[in-house]
Amino acid sequence: MEENNNVAAPVDGDAAADIIDSSEVLSFSIGETIYGIEVIYVKDIITIEQITVVPKIPDHIKGVINIRGRVVPVISVRKRFGIEEIPYDDRTCIIVLEFDDGNQVGIIVDRVQEVISVDASDISNTPDSKNVNANRYIKSLINLESGIRLLIDCYKLINDDGSGV
Repeated sequence: MEENNNVAAPVDGDAAADIIDSSEVLSFSIGETIYGIEVIYVKDIITIEQITVVPKIPDHIKGVINIRGRVVPVISVRKRFGIEEIPYDDRTCIIVLEFDDGNQVGIIVDRVQEVISVDASDISNTPDSKNVNANRYIKSLINLESGIRLLIDCYKLINDDGSGV
């Protein structure tokens, strides 16, 4: 998963070439919807484990876990998206993301699906309509034969203050 194949061609006319930073995407599900996250951000995938609750933190942050001696905050993607939370089961996972600055954050997802290869021609912008793209955490759409995947903007998912701007 450490290979980094940058997509070099622009997509959908005036869209920037940096709409996706990697040609491989890890797909996962929240309920019936399948999302994707660029493999370059994926540090680890672990089973759900004991999360230490930290008082007075935002609702979507479930707490922290210890991964090989490192304290990592954990975010509920369901809560972040405003989707009702469900009990964890044996397929619930934490995807540990690592950013350029070395910071790590875990995101709780219902199911990890697979790693898919994505061509620039498969990628399109999210619709401009607020009704269609009310989820500001979606970076772009990946249109595959097996269906559309919603590519998550990792930085917004982790850093957004909830103001919607």
